[in-house]
Amino acid sequence: MGKLILVPTPIGNLGDITFRAVECLREADLILAEDTRVSGKLLKHFSIDTSLLAHHQNNEHSQLPKLIQKMKQGATLAMVSDAGSPGISDPGFLLTRACIEEGIEVEALPGPTAFVPALVQSGLPCDRFVFEGFLPPKKGRKTRLEAIASESRTLVLYESPHKLLKTLGHLIEFLGEERQISVSRELTKLHEETVRGSLKEVKEHFESHAPRGEFVLVIEGRGKA
Repeated sequence: MGKLILVPTPIGNLGDITFRAVECLREADLILAEDTRVSGKLLKHFSIDTSLLAHHQNNEHSQLPKLIQKMKQGATLAMVSDAGSPGISDPGFLLTRACIEEGIEVEALPGPTAFVPALVQSGLPCDRFVFEGFLPPKKGRKTRLEAIASESRTLVLYESPHKLLKTLGHLIEFLGEERQISVSRELTKLHEETVRGSLKEVKEHFESHAPRGEFVLVIEGRGKA
């Protein structure tokens, strides 16, 4: 019986990959990649010649039976996303669940994920927090915003640059403009930046500074009445 190894990859700085991650990628029989072009550059950088197979949200359901069969026949599969840990707002959950149901070993390596450094450097309480990932783009968005508005724990969201101002506007509408927020972008990269302040102040900042890169929003929880 083979196994599945979930391998985190750097969110920007290639130096953040672990020795163990490189070793697992070299020794795997096959690497499942969210985007083979992105992962191909990573493998080339570390001189890894393991074969790649595209595995993403558009084909992960159809590939499950074939991948499960490979592991039952003894193959070790490594899974990577474009950046960070598989399964965290990226493919990984479906195959992991299928492996567990079939009695196939699943191993998850520790490593980079964007929300952890954003949370711990935010200056907001990080002993208890809620990770929401990406808010629904349309259907269910209002319901989700209403739910998180009353959350007392620190909130963590992901957002893309072209939706950042819209999301900040919605947060002001549901949480109030004085709620504190820390917004980090391009973590571990050359233009890494963190902007802190009230929702109103941070929105005004990005209205005058065009949002670029991938964003992590860390939001103060609702205080006691």
